[in-house]
Amino acid sequence: MTRVKTFVTLTLLGGLAVVLPIAIFILLFQWLFGQVSELVAPAVHWFEAQTGFKNTVARLAVIALILGACFLIGLLVKTSVGRWLHRHLDHWLGRLAPGYNTIKDLVLQFIGGGAGEGVLSGPVARVRILGANNPLSVTAIVTSRHDNGDFTVYVPTAPVPTSGFVYHVTEDCVEILPHVTVEAAMKSIVACGSGSGRLLVHPPEEAAVN
Repeated sequence: MTRVKTFVTLTLLGGLAVVLPIAIFILLFQWLFGQVSELVAPAVHWFEAQTGFKNTVARLAVIALILGACFLIGLLVKTSVGRWLHRHLDHWLGRLAPGYNTIKDLVLQFIGGGAGEGVLSGPVARVRILGANNPLSVTAIVTSRHDNGDFTVYVPTAPVPTSGFVYHVTEDCVEILPHVTVEAAMKSIVACGSGSGRLLVHPPEEAAVN
C-alpha cells in the first residue's frame, strides 16, 4: 500500500511539474495581453475600421506595428539627425511636461543608460551587506560604481524581483560573478533561491586560474 501511495504521489507531482508552468505561463500571457489590449484599444478600433482585421488579429497587428515603430525610432536615434531631434525633444518636454525628467531617469536607471549603469545592465554579484568579514551574503546586481571604489547594489526580494533594497557597500564586500547573467539571477530569485548553488560556484576554468 505504501508503494502504491508513493507511486501515485510521485506521478501526480511529476504531472503537476509539467502542467503548472504551462498553465501559469498561459494565464500570465492572457493577463499581459489583456493589459496591453486596453492600452491600445483606441488604435485597435481605428485599425479595425480601416482594415478587415477584427478582434485578436487586430490587436496583434497593432502591437506589432507599435514594436516596429519603436525599432525604427531606435534606428533613427542612432543617426546624427536622430540624436539632434531627440536631444531637442528631450529639452522641450523637460521644460513643458512636469514629471517627464523623473520618468525618463527611472526608465534609464532600470534598463541602463548610455553610461552602462542600470539594473538590466548588471553585473551580478555576491555581496556581504553586513561587512566583508561577515559570512552573510546576498545575490545582488551592481547598479553603480563610484569614483572612490564603492558600489551601489540592488538586492531583489523573492519571489518578486521588481521590489528590493538598495545598498551602498565598499569594494571588499562585493564579489562580481561574471559567469552569471542577470536573467539567471532573476530566475533564481523568483524561485526563492532554488538553483543558487549553480550560480555561486565558479566555472572550472576560472577555478583553475585561481
